[in-house]
Amino acid sequence: MRLHMNPADVRELVLSHFLRLGAEVEDVADVQENIRIDRGKCVARCYRVAEMFAMWLIDVGVLQFYDADGEMLHTVNLFTELVPARAAA
Repeated sequence: MRLHMNPADVRELVLSHFLRLGAEVEDVADVQENIRIDRGKCVARCYRVAEMFAMWLIDVGVLQFYDADGEMLHTVNLFTELVPARAAA
């Protein structure tokens, strides 16, 4: 089953995780977002703050957080994180 995840919901989740991982509020308010397109299809979204970045791998529903050196800090399975919240609404 293929689920559609709302980019705005994912972005809010990214922002809250950046804060939990120690990013400054001012940096999170100025997050940079890039979209990766492969053969006309959006395959990933990347979010960057001063000392961290996150990558949403859309097809697999995974959100990964990294520090400035590229070390993985945290991984979120969006199928379990966002779907229950939508079902409750």
